[in-house]
Amino acid sequence: MFLPITAQEVEDRGWDGVDFVYVTGDAYVDHPSFGAAIITRVMEAEGYNVAVLVQPDWHSTEDFKRFGRPRLGFMVSSGNIDSMVAHYTAAKKHRSQDAYSPGKVMGLRPDRAVIVYCNRIREAYGDIPIIIGGLEASLRRFAHYDYWDDKIRRSILFDSQADILSFGMGENQTIEICRRLSNGEDISSIRDVRGTCYACDVTETPLCGAECPSFENVIKSKKEYAVSCRIQQDEQDHIRGKLIKQRHGNKMLVQNPPMPPLTQEEMDWVYSLPYERKYHPVYEEQGGVPAIEEVEFSITHNRGCFGACNFCSIAFHQGRSITTRSKESIVNEAKLLTTLPNFKGYIHDIGGPTANFRRSSCLKQLDHGLCKGKKCLAPTPCKALTADHSEYLDILRTVRELPKVKKVFIRSGIRYDYMLKDEDDTFFRELVKYHVSGQLKVAPEHCSAVVLDKMGKPHIDAYIDFSRKYFQLSDDAGKEQYLVPYLMSSHPGSTLKEAVELAVFLKKRKIRPEQVQDFYPTPGTISTCMFYTGLDPYTMQEVYVAKTPHDKALQRALLQYYEPRNRDLVEEALRKAGRADLIGFSEKCLIKPKANTRPDIRQRKGYGNYGKKKNKF
Repeated sequence: MFLPITAQEVEDRGWDGVDFVYVTGDAYVDHPSFGAAIITRVMEAEGYNVAVLVQPDWHSTEDFKRFGRPRLGFMVSSGNIDSMVAHYTAAKKHRSQDAYSPGKVMGLRPDRAVIVYCNRIREAYGDIPIIIGGLEASLRRFAHYDYWDDKIRRSILFDSQADILSFGMGENQTIEICRRLSNGEDISSIRDVRGTCYACDVTETPLCGAECPSFENVIKSKKEYAVSCRIQQDEQDHIRGKLIKQRHGNKMLVQNPPMPPLTQEEMDWVYSLPYERKYHPVYEEQGGVPAIEEVEFSITHNRGCFGACNFCSIAFHQGRSITTRSKESIVNEAKLLTTLPNFKGYIHDIGGPTANFRRSSCLKQLDHGLCKGKKCLAPTPCKALTADHSEYLDILRTVRELPKVKKVFIRSGIRYDYMLKDEDDTFFRELVKYHVSGQLKVAPEHCSAVVLDKMGKPHIDAYIDFSRKYFQLSDDAGKEQYLVPYLMSSHPGSTLKEAVELAVFLKKRKIRPEQVQDFYPTPGTISTCMFYTGLDPYTMQEVYVAKTPHDKALQRALLQYYEPRNRDLVEEALRKAGRADLIGFSEKCLIKPKANTRPDIRQRKGYGNYGKKKNKF
C-alpha cells in the first residue's frame, strides 16, 4: 500500500493526523531507487504516521496545509536530483522534459525547491520543526558556488529557514531525529546527530573541529573559497572526518562528522521494506512517471565510491567507503522482480554508483578511513589497492540462473581500471559473455593527461588496455560487441590544445560519439571549485577554464568534428590552437578545406600537409 498523498487517504487509514509530512519535488514513486521512498518507508517502519506531499503548489501555503499540522514536523527534499539540474541544461537553457514528473511535464516544482517549500511551510506553521535532506540540501550545505546565479550562495540551511540539514543517504539520521522529536525533545537542542548540520549563534560555536573561511571571506576571495572546498572534501570520512564550522554573519554553520554508512544488516533491512516498486496509480492517466523505466527491474547492491572523480558528487554525498547488501538480500530481490507483472525476463542492472565495487579498496581504510587528499585509482592505482570481483561474480552467477531470468545486464558505471588490476580475469570474461547488451558504456572522459589529472581520472592508457582486452574477449566469446565511451568537453584544465588532442585521438581510434557532455558545474564538487576559482584546491595552482558559451562550443565541436554542422567551429578552433595542419586532405586531418579554398600545389600533387608523399587521390 502506498503512503497517503491526500487527506482522504489519511482518513481512510483511520489516523487522527500525521506525525510527519514528507515534501518532495518528484512525483511519488515507491521504489528503492528513489530517496523519498526509502526515507518514508524507514519512518513508517519505525512506527510513524507519514503522509507524502507530492509536488505541491508553491504559489501559496494552501497545499502545505493539506494534512493539517503534523504532530512532529516536516521533512523536505527537492527530489532525486537538484531542482536546478532538473530544470536547466549545462548551457543554462530550460529543459523541455522532466523525467521525475508525470508525463515528463515541466514546471511542477519550483527552482530551488527546498528553499521555496520550506519558506511556505514557515508561512503556514511558524516554528514547526523542518528537516531538509536529499541531494539538493546535501550538496549545498556549505557556502557554495551556484552556476545558475554565477555567484556564491549561503548554506541552504539559512536560505530555507530549516532547523536541521541531513546530508548523505540519511536513514540513520532520520531515525534518530524522529525518535528524539517523538520523545519530546525540542528540535533546537538536537545538535549532536552525526550526518547533520545546524546553525547556532557564533557565541555557541563548538571548540573542536576544523573551520572553513567564512561566507563573507569566500565571497571576497576565490583563494579562500578553494581553501574552504578542500577542507569540506577532506573531512567527509566517517572514521577520521572532523566537525566543520563556517561562519555566516553572526551565525555559525556546524556540520557534525558524517554518519557511518549502513552496516550490511541495516542495508538489507532498508531494501526489504514493503515498496510498491511503481509510481502511484494517480499518474496513470498522465502517462506515468518515466524515471521508473530504467530502474524498475534494477537492483542496487552497493553504495559509495572510492573512485571519487572530481566532477562527481557521489563522494561528497554518499562517501567514499563501500557498503554492500548481502548476497541473500540481492537474490531475494531478484526473485521478487520475477513475480512482477511487467517482468520480461531481463534484470537491467545489479549495480550502484560503481557496479564492480564490493569491498573496500584496501584494508587500512577499515580502521583509519580513506586517505586524505589522495585517490585510490588515479592517476594510477594505489599500491595498497586490492581488486577482487569474486563475490560480485558469485552474485551475478546465482541471479542469472534463477527461474524466469533470461539475462542480467550491468548498466551502472564500471571502473575498468579497477578491473584491470584483478589478476583473475574471470569476471571480465563473464561480463563480456553474459552481462553486456551489445554495447558497454564506460567513462574515459578524455585522453589528455593534463585534463584527466584535473578530473581525478586514470590516464588514457588504462582505457586503451581495457578496450583491447574487451574486444579480444568479445571475439573469444563469438560476439560482436561495442564500447560506448562517455566523453566530456570543457572540463577545467582543458584548453583548445587538449580538446584538439582528444579529437585526434577519437579519429585515430575511429570513435564517433553520438553525444558529448559539456562540463556541468554542479554544487559540491572539486571540479566546480576549479571552474569558479580557476584554482586547483589541492595545489592552489591556476587552472584554465573555458567559460564563455563560444569557448565551450569550440571544444564541444571538436569532439564531433565529423558533423557538417560543426565544420566552421572546428576550423576556428584548429586555427586558434595553431593546428591548421589538421585542415586538409590527408588521413590525419580532421576536416577538409572549404570547397572554394584552392589546395596548395603539394596537396594537388598528392602530398600531405607535412610535405611527405601520400597515396594519390
